[in-house]
Amino acid sequence: MEEKAEALSLAVSKILGVLDLPALESFAAQLQYNKEISQRVGFENVESPDTSRPARTSGMAMTRENSQEPDPDRTNDALVTDPMGTLYEVTKLRNLRSYPYGHLHAPRPTSIEDDFISKGVVSEADADELFRAFSTSLNHYLWGGVALAHDNLTSVRQSSSLLLAAILTVTALHIPGKEKVFDICYKEFIALVCDSMFERYHSLDGVRALCIGAFWLSDVSWKLSGHAVRIATELHLHQNYARVMRGSREHFEGARLWYFLYVCDHHFSIAYGRPPVIQEDSTITNHEKFLSLPGISQADFRLHSQVSIFIILTRVYNTFGPDIHQMVAEEDLVRLRHFNVALDTWRMKWEPQLAPNPYVATYPSKGVSLHLHFAKLQVNSLALRGIQQGVMLELSLERRELANFAIACATSILQTVLDEPDIRNSVVGVPIYLHTMITCSAVFLLKVQHRWKGYKLGTDSELIRELVTRIIRLLLDARAGDRHLSCYIATGLHKMLDRVNTWGTGEKQQPPPNVDVNHFSHDPNQSAGQVWDQNLYGGADNGIMRMFDDSVPFYDEQFFPLGYFDVAPTAALLPYAFREL
Repeated sequence: MEEKAEALSLAVSKILGVLDLPALESFAAQLQYNKEISQRVGFENVESPDTSRPARTSGMAMTRENSQEPDPDRTNDALVTDPMGTLYEVTKLRNLRSYPYGHLHAPRPTSIEDDFISKGVVSEADADELFRAFSTSLNHYLWGGVALAHDNLTSVRQSSSLLLAAILTVTALHIPGKEKVFDICYKEFIALVCDSMFERYHSLDGVRALCIGAFWLSDVSWKLSGHAVRIATELHLHQNYARVMRGSREHFEGARLWYFLYVCDHHFSIAYGRPPVIQEDSTITNHEKFLSLPGISQADFRLHSQVSIFIILTRVYNTFGPDIHQMVAEEDLVRLRHFNVALDTWRMKWEPQLAPNPYVATYPSKGVSLHLHFAKLQVNSLALRGIQQGVMLELSLERRELANFAIACATSILQTVLDEPDIRNSVVGVPIYLHTMITCSAVFLLKVQHRWKGYKLGTDSELIRELVTRIIRLLLDARAGDRHLSCYIATGLHKMLDRVNTWGTGEKQQPPPNVDVNHFSHDPNQSAGQVWDQNLYGGADNGIMRMFDDSVPFYDEQFFPLGYFDVAPTAALLPYAFREL
């Protein structure tokens, strides 16, 4: 028996040598590594990945490519290539080469028998209900369905377990009574995302899954969007626009997905004072040419309206920079007016082109007004950037007018959310960017009213109290799962409003009428389903930064879920103004 084992080992070693694969001994190290990994938890409260997931390598892979797949857009005698391409050409090492055709087929066949539905982790009935809810509701808030290329659950399961987990997770987040299913799906999704970090081969559906998670899972949005962009560049999606414009229809979906990624990236960068990953190259600046191609739908027009507005906001960011202490000079204030004009032109161009959607009604066109006001809030608040609290400066007429314009935009955002039925109905369903608009506008108005009274800006204290109170009531009445941001935002805003009133009058104010302050209490005896587990859902990258000075205890950090501050109203919420106040 020992002789047979030795002969078998020798034969396998010979085969590995011919195939240029690692030595047989390395597989023993791999087995030991897997045993060690299974004995410790890599992500707290997340179950170890099942055996259907790929084993993580034990060492650097230095294997050579046996044969290279031909790239129709590259020839071996081309003089101008990317530098890493020449390094691969010389060494033929697989780990130096990205996989340009990953979008043509899945990285590995996904067996329905091996996914977490077949294993009974989530019932097929729950999965089917959640998929139908996503495809007829949430999916259409992502600009008409760009994020989903499948029309049934079976197709998703066959294509990508990561996409399946993303869809079920974000949908369970929105449905009351699905908290247990959400917890299960969230764990599965995070485990699959971790596995994907070092995967070599990827697919378009994998990228879509990361974007879906980014748009709704506030605690990991920034991380997921960055990971999605990295994978997309490995798939050369940034080159697909040029290819499809040269007539290659097979690159159409890749080009469309690159624009989807651009919007995702900018949702979680520009609006939060972070530099975006995807830059404005010719693919972005010429994006409207894409709309002339066959097969374009309303979904594309909605998506490209977002591309267009973020091009403007990126130029604002690049013009004035990220330094929150740098006051905008008087002679530069005219640039803010130029950007206001550009935003008005954007609205006039895109609003008439966005037709009603059978699933979300007039939200596409009504949302244009919302995005316009939020963009102008960010632009015009720059007029107050760098003005130090406690140092009374005489505001020029120009600066005062721009500041009042920012106040009017914040007011218009709250009024639009409250008074437009199709916007009101979207409070549960839209990506978290809308919740950012609401929170930012309310906090901005409360802050200006309370801390900047000496400048006598155009605020109406009664109107602000009324609008914030109505927003709180709207969010509390929204029907969603316990993990949804609406309740957290409502509770946090209520505490802020109460403390603003207390600070102003020196006595405890009564709660706003018809607002149940115990609707979402943090009593230790409350049900487990109502507690946001900070260990499970993670925290902000750099800790929680307060919205206000320590001198005025405007809010208590417990009233927002810890992970919410990865993307929402932290000190970075208004990227240009008020963070230093």
